[in-house]
Amino acid sequence: MLTLGIDPGTATTGFGLVRQQGDKLSYVSCGCVITTPKDSSHDRLAKIYHGIKELIGAHRPDCVAVERLFFGENTKTAMAVGQARGIALLAAAEAKVKVSEYTPVEVKIALTGYGKAEKRQIQQMVRVLLKLNDIPRPDDAADALAVAICHLHSHKLKAGALAGV
Repeated sequence: MLTLGIDPGTATTGFGLVRQQGDKLSYVSCGCVITTPKDSSHDRLAKIYHGIKELIGAHRPDCVAVERLFFGENTKTAMAVGQARGIALLAAAEAKVKVSEYTPVEVKIALTGYGKAEKRQIQQMVRVLLKLNDIPRPDDAADALAVAICHLHSHKLKAGALAGV
């Protein structure tokens, strides 16, 4: 199963592709769709949309896993991230790819077993689980890989529960 993880953001949308074969996870690709503040908001969203659409077309993932919004204070940031998140959901829906969504706490628990894990701990687990020499950079790409891994772990658990395991 190939999963495209997405860490949405208006300035930087991270993406990470992880393949699972049996119990083995393998790194496929990661990176970011980067926009600049000098562009209008609709141009930035269009760039994110086309970037995700291109990734889906090139890699044909079985699922897209998107980080869910969790903002307690900064409404302006939440709105911008929400727009980027909506664009990711639209690109996946148009391609008829199944979408799953995970909160930051769910991602942390799936990777470390601890819902208050620090960013560095998550990044280290991404490196270890994917058998990489270094932590993926930039942070948004590592976060997107974490979302993809979370989905693959969650999907495996859900499949086992449905099978009565």
